[in-house]
Amino acid sequence: MSRPEKILIVGGGIAGMTAAAAIAQQGFAVTLLESAPEFGEIGAGVTLSPNAMKGLDFIGACEAATKAGVEPARQRIQHWEDGRTLVEKDRTGQMDKYGAPYLTIHRADLHEVLTEAARTSGVDLRCGAPVVSSEGTTVTLADGSTVSGDLLIGADGVKSVIRERFDPKEPHFTGHVAWRTLVPVTEDIKDLSDFPGIIIGPGAMITRYNIRNYEAMNLVFFARQEGWTDDGWTTPVDPEEIRKVYQGWCGDAQRLIDAACQQPMYKWALNARTALDSWIIDDNVTLIGDAAHAMTPFLGHGAACGIEDAVVLARALKASNTIAEGLKRYQDARHERATFIQGESNNNADRMQGQDTSLFGLGEMKDEESLGLFEYDPRTVEV
Repeated sequence: MSRPEKILIVGGGIAGMTAAAAIAQQGFAVTLLESAPEFGEIGAGVTLSPNAMKGLDFIGACEAATKAGVEPARQRIQHWEDGRTLVEKDRTGQMDKYGAPYLTIHRADLHEVLTEAARTSGVDLRCGAPVVSSEGTTVTLADGSTVSGDLLIGADGVKSVIRERFDPKEPHFTGHVAWRTLVPVTEDIKDLSDFPGIIIGPGAMITRYNIRNYEAMNLVFFARQEGWTDDGWTTPVDPEEIRKVYQGWCGDAQRLIDAACQQPMYKWALNARTALDSWIIDDNVTLIGDAAHAMTPFLGHGAACGIEDAVVLARALKASNTIAEGLKRYQDARHERATFIQGESNNNADRMQGQDTSLFGLGEMKDEESLGLFEYDPRTVEV
């Protein structure tokens, strides 16, 4: 490819930062614009399946992420009434089976790894640069200034400004809300830390997994609930709210709730996007990550898809003679898989939390491993 003078990425989250590092490492000049006043992520956890870790390996960040994260040996799904195990998963041997580890990690720790990869790759990182509109490959910032590139990549999340040019519709509410918090792993909940997973019941579930060398546990409480549609991740709520939602749940659930109610808690609505037919405009504007295919978290693959997008886009640009060719290669390689995962994740929101008295939708549930998602390798998939 005749090297463009500048590739412009809007959004410095997981997908955007991975793309910045990956594309810069292919020899392109990259500028990344982030609206937040400083680079960083909110205090929550994220799952990195082996396919995502292969993407981090592409940018040289796999080892650092593994050191910052936790590799669970096992996971389980429990019944809400008595805590009995419904499904158990063995997570040992992921490296041997899939060629990369399976991790749970604090988002801030992952973001620090990605930011360092982008910085050392020569990316021009600009925070405090909120984009309010775009035309062609030029964006306008909140202060009225403009930044231009030869290629514009929208990585600005579920409320993407760049996506508005593809689809003006707002994200839609899925009927689910979530509460999140981080709790220290104390003796009261150490046995639950040693066996992370999900407690599932009628219309609700509790997810737990370890981060930061098993010293902290990420807790997310999901429930079907109307009347709350704010998807901001930093809206504080009264932790006692979850006691009402999970009243009557088993002793394990109550111990998690007791731990959660001692910490700051945040609530958000689960909003998602409908699939787009195309992620390309004018052969020089494209989307990655949640901007392209925002999905519910019920396959744990939102971050993984963004990482996959980033690596495949970088490889496609490197392999092409023009930007237009690179974007076509990227979309041809990614659109079907990402749209499939987006749909299955959203469908799992309906499959899970069923009203049957025994398995609560687990009989119909499809997880990321049973769907074969772990085998995917963004480093080698054809572009």
